Amino acid sequence: MGKFGAANSNVALSTPLHRTYVPRYQNCSRWNSGNDIIFSSQNKPLKLRWTSSTDLRSNLSSNGNLLSITLLNKYSVKLRAVSEEGEENAVVAAAAAAIKSDWASTLQLVVMFGLWYSFNIYFNIYNKQVLKAFPYPATLTALQFGCGTLMVLIMWGFNLHPTPKLKRSQVVPVLTLGLIHTIGNVLTNISLGKVNVSFTHTIKAMEPFFTVMLSFLFLAQRPTLWVVSSLVPIVGGVALASTTDTSFNWIGFSTAMASNVTNQSRNVLSKMFMIRDKDGLDNINLFSLMTIISFALLVPTAILTEGVRFTPAYLQQYTGLNLKDLLLKAIFTGICFHSYQQISYMILHKVSAVTHAVANCVKRVVLIVASVIFFRTPVSPVNALGTSLALAGVFMYSRAKLIKPKPKNA
Repeated sequence: MGKFGAANSNVALSTPLHRTYVPRYQNCSRWNSGNDIIFSSQNKPLKLRWTSSTDLRSNLSSNGNLLSITLLNKYSVKLRAVSEEGEENAVVAAAAAAIKSDWASTLQLVVMFGLWYSFNIYFNIYNKQVLKAFPYPATLTALQFGCGTLMVLIMWGFNLHPTPKLKRSQVVPVLTLGLIHTIGNVLTNISLGKVNVSFTHTIKAMEPFFTVMLSFLFLAQRPTLWVVSSLVPIVGGVALASTTDTSFNWIGFSTAMASNVTNQSRNVLSKMFMIRDKDGLDNINLFSLMTIISFALLVPTAILTEGVRFTPAYLQQYTGLNLKDLLLKAIFTGICFHSYQQISYMILHKVSAVTHAVANCVKRVVLIVASVIFFRTPVSPVNALGTSLALAGVFMYSRAKLIKPKPKNA
């Protein structure tokens, strides 16, 4: 009584619900209670609780002789059963390891969110400073894509991420997305050079409006009433902020609005083309390819439209700026530019799309507040109200996307 059937039996915890591996008890009773499978040998019951959740949540509790463990099916912990006491100790150790893994995963996410926000804030602040001194947005954007291209090649060269396996049928769609990606980022830099950082990003809060419109036109996706309702404060807030912003001009406003159209067109076309492939063209590799394409397209374009401007001779002769300081800031913007976007895709692999959308909304709030403080941007009460209304609408939109329409009765 109370001994295991085999000294070398393996126990795999956190397996799918329909395949549960448990220790082989002799002379034991077993009963089910929901997702709990309970084994009792003599007076020492052992309860293993199984869940199909996709997030790692581990829970260990002891109530008398009852041991309760919650583990996830994405983790597999194998135990070697040698005795009843050894088995119980091994289960406790496995649960403790799972809890430690949960903490590590949470800490990793916290660090990634911190880097995502920090890189984005640094990019926008230094980018604005460089554009004030060097008003050539195409040239600066080309430099930023060049930094990104170098980082992509390092990532692939050191096998930090699998290299993409591009199919022939994917070449034209990827080139198209790369072109749109190029235009969208140049337009954003033009806007950042013309108006306040806070105003540019208030306008970019209009992205959900264009997502809904383009998805309806090209994907035949009808928005729900909740989604449409959430767009009202977004449009109203941007309109209110636009009429009261001290830096408003039509070039800055229109280029920021046009960048919304291009960026959301890229997202909609990506869905239309269905180019992501499980064999290697994931979000990170797709972004990496678009970065390289954008660099290749933008270098000749910048030279043709703006001339050869980013040279030591030109900068010293015509700007009178601290050359070293300008170069370091420009390169730093390129590193931040690529890093915050890549980290964003990495986070998207770990959390749901809705969680990512809400975090992106919070990031925009943090960025606007940080830029207002850093640049000492004057903000009127009406302007603050408009910005707050637009950002609240973005948050409502991300929540409204969760509400599924009721199926129509036949």
